Amino acid sequence: MRHSCACICKSIFFNKKIYEMKTHTKEFLETLTPQLAFEVLKEGNKRFINNLKMNRNLLQQLDEIQDGQHPFAVVLSCMDSRTSTELIFDQGLGDIFSIRIAGNIVNDDIVGSMEYACKVTGSKLIVVLGHSRCGAIDGAVDHVEMGNLTGLLEKIMPAIEKADAINDHSDHAIINEKVAYANVLNSMEEILERSSIIRTLYKEGKIGIVGGMYSVENGKVHFTKKMFSDAEPQKNMATDKNIAA
Repeated sequence: MRHSCACICKSIFFNKKIYEMKTHTKEFLETLTPQLAFEVLKEGNKRFINNLKMNRNLLQQLDEIQDGQHPFAVVLSCMDSRTSTELIFDQGLGDIFSIRIAGNIVNDDIVGSMEYACKVTGSKLIVVLGHSRCGAIDGAVDHVEMGNLTGLLEKIMPAIEKADAINDHSDHAIINEKVAYANVLNSMEEILERSSIIRTLYKEGKIGIVGGMYSVENGKVHFTKKMFSDAEPQKNMATDKNIAA
């Protein structure tokens, strides 16, 4: 079954055909590995940048997911209107959890949402997605202060320090790109540091964690860091409805 999932992922793009995509089922999710979940997203982005699109009956999907959902991935991305993850990865209703916040920063509420996605629902992949020309990154680098936005932008400061942007006298656009890249890595680290549940799932090989940068210029996602454990995932993880303390 896993082999067939991989073959489907590859053939969908390379055969240059438009296939009718079925709603993801519980059985599909249970047979999917974190690595194959990653392949599904990569192939979806390939379709997107080549202006190909899965043929989906969204009304049918709406009907099929009304009693339950089986998203295979959870994506943390920026709220930027140009970065809709369902479109970028060519996914349909109920296929992925999408968490969006300016600067794709991490807080306890976001980590808790990821714990629900992975531990309760059985999602196999966490994606942290930054993007080029990010306004939140610009604001943090320029030390913008404005109401509640001030506190949000302060959460990007570790990435500014990691990128050594304070002492960097390069072009403003280059500095911001470095900070955006560092911010993705910092968010990945924070997720693991803040959640013992996610750390355990990762160590057991039940989930993978990847970081990427989306180009608003050409639509391509460049994956900058991939984390997959060598541990063999236990069976029936997706049916586990109990959250560990």
